[in-house]
Amino acid sequence: MSRESVKANAKQLARDAESHPGFEVVARAGYVANGIIHALIGIIVLVIASGGRAEGDQAGAMKAVAGAPAGFVLLWLIAIGLFALGVWHAAEGLLAHDRSGDAKGAARKWGRRFAEWGQALVFVVLGLISAAIAIGARPDAEQTTEDASASLLQVPGGPILLALIGVGIGIGGVTFVVMGVRRSFRSRIETPDGALGRGVVVLGVVGFVAKGVALTIIGVLLVVAAIDDDADTAGGLDGAVDALLNLPLGPVLAWVVGLGFLAYAVFTVARARFARM
Repeated sequence: MSRESVKANAKQLARDAESHPGFEVVARAGYVANGIIHALIGIIVLVIASGGRAEGDQAGAMKAVAGAPAGFVLLWLIAIGLFALGVWHAAEGLLAHDRSGDAKGAARKWGRRFAEWGQALVFVVLGLISAAIAIGARPDAEQTTEDASASLLQVPGGPILLALIGVGIGIGGVTFVVMGVRRSFRSRIETPDGALGRGVVVLGVVGFVAKGVALTIIGVLLVVAAIDDDADTAGGLDGAVDALLNLPLGPVLAWVVGLGFLAYAVFTVARARFARM
């Protein structure tokens, strides 16, 4: 089978998946699952900001679900929704095209593809984490980040790679902030009319900015770890919250980020209904 035939078959499979109403329903449910995770993260961040101890990341949120009655059932439902949403974004990336035929058009096409495939990877990984916790695993994301950073720092070129990863995450964070401030996320949803639509937009602005701030701090922590050759400096969302708490008015800032994650959670659940798919 030729390369062109493989590409054509892959694109046809992607079109078939996107056109299947049942698959669209499950993929939209993935937004609800993502909203649940972000709501729990927001609550955990608020607990940490108030002086409590908890794991303020996706794994911590899922472990909180596991502790609820029949939590493993909800975790499997979350995993299925996230897997479906990941496949949906992968198909979107595969089907991205540009009719202009010029270099800028090709750049836009591949930019969209990489963005969609990046989101697909994130959702699939989150689905795997949810499934793993459902069957009894209890990962520690903060320790995993530090261990991975320590391993990178020990190999030739590792500090540079770690710094580049931090820069990439930081750029992602800045992108979230810009999308929130410019409200560019509206291109991805069918914004309803009236007060409901205005409310969805406000939630999106607050949520995107808050999540962007958290991702930017995580990126900075990784770059600092690479520069200082100190893996303990690296961290996930827990490390980002701790970094915020060490700033002037730190608890207030952490509260703002926690409330922002709650806003993003509500926006993400609304996106399940209004997303362009």
